[in-house]
Amino acid sequence: MSKAVWPLIIFLLIVLAAAPSSCRKGGPRVGSKAFTESVILGEMVAHLGREESLDVTHYQQLGGTPVVFKALRVGEIDIYPDYTGTIREEILADRKLSSDQQVREVLLNEMGIHMSLPLGFVNPYALAMKEDVAETRGIRTISDLKRHPDLKFGFSNEFMDRRDGWPQLSEAYGLGDHEALGIDHEVAYRLLDKDEIQIMDSYYTDANIRFYNLRLLEDDLGQFPEYHTVYLYRADLQRRAPRLVDAVRRLEGNISEAEMMAMNGYAALNRVPEKRVAADFLNEKLGFSIVVHAETIMGRIWRLTKEHLDLVRRSLAMAILVSIPLGIVAAKFKNLGQGILAVVGIIQTIPGLALLVLLIGPADYFGFSSVGSGSAPATIALFLYCLLPIVRNTFVGLNDIPAPIRESAEALGLSAWARLRLVELPLASRMILAGIKTAAVINVGFATLGAFIGAGGYGQPILTGIRLNNTGLLMQGAIPAALLALAVQGVFELSERFFVAKGLRLSPGE
Repeated sequence: MSKAVWPLIIFLLIVLAAAPSSCRKGGPRVGSKAFTESVILGEMVAHLGREESLDVTHYQQLGGTPVVFKALRVGEIDIYPDYTGTIREEILADRKLSSDQQVREVLLNEMGIHMSLPLGFVNPYALAMKEDVAETRGIRTISDLKRHPDLKFGFSNEFMDRRDGWPQLSEAYGLGDHEALGIDHEVAYRLLDKDEIQIMDSYYTDANIRFYNLRLLEDDLGQFPEYHTVYLYRADLQRRAPRLVDAVRRLEGNISEAEMMAMNGYAALNRVPEKRVAADFLNEKLGFSIVVHAETIMGRIWRLTKEHLDLVRRSLAMAILVSIPLGIVAAKFKNLGQGILAVVGIIQTIPGLALLVLLIGPADYFGFSSVGSGSAPATIALFLYCLLPIVRNTFVGLNDIPAPIRESAEALGLSAWARLRLVELPLASRMILAGIKTAAVINVGFATLGAFIGAGGYGQPILTGIRLNNTGLLMQGAIPAALLALAVQGVFELSERFFVAKGLRLSPGE
């Protein structure tokens, strides 16, 4: 045992204790949703804050409305862009508010959240289809779709569920018989272009409308509410960063629909980084002189590697320290063991994205923030997913020790603890390490999901590449993640040679 397992546990304790803390930064924290326009508007706030010498952090692509608004409410971010229609129909749907002023009062009085004045452009939902298909079929309004039951709809997952989306629209227009699929918004454009779907949800300032030559169907029954673009920010931000709030107010009424569509086009079609697009607008419109320094590909990959490894090592180390004792308990107490194996097995079946969202806003276990690098939800979710292979392999490794060996240890007069420490765990160490290796490789892949809540790592370029239809950017996350998984597997193969005695590594007959 002393050669096989204790050095490994001690080593992991040292790694965990020595890991640098990823506590949240003290400056303002900006959030944005997982689409180009939101990221650009978030970058504007970040630039404005840095121009006021504030240490601003922008957590990009945090997901949909429920995720980002929850992060704002619990104080994980301080400000993010949203739309009045979304706030009224999605966030405050149960209030049935009729005016923006009522929305503003409820947010401030009940949640401590300010809503800025409109930025100057409206961006309502719309249904879009290819211009040539719409012309051939004579479709100009949403009502016209009822005459074409063969059309296949592909909507973003958020639009499929939100109150002001497909549920309300299908009921109002009598479109419930049409086939509607939930698809990532950016992927839907490509499927529409290939005629695999014919109708998708879009919004007025989306540059892809012109790129794919789409027709926006008239909402002839007026089902979509007005979507004025605003910023939502916590009331205490006025006290903590008054200069940032004053700077943000300079954007009110200063962005037109044409300007926003152009910015979206530069980012999505010309592949100009959102940070530069936002800086160019502020320089031209408000007279700033913001300089954006481009990050090199190697510099980006190195930064993402450190973020990814930070997530992996924290969650894996915690999982090892918890799983091995659980596996021992499961092997020693049969009835309790079945319960432990059932629980860790059930945890493994919970969808990763659902678990991440559920964990946003818990107490700051381990001193991490719920969003950003070192995110507690991402770390805890990865920790939970690592439990099953380690617990199960520890349980199996201990149970598979031949009965004669157990009996020999007992005949020598060894206590139960001594038998476990000197005989059983050394014999099971190879199986335990195999479980740890499996958990580590799985962990590297699952860690990419952390990007959905701004936890960084290789998932960030993957999400951005999907959003911008940029294969090169996507590969900057996918290829390093695959290489890291192979490297992790290789490290554990070498560790087996060091931690597991040679006699235990020999196959029968050697």
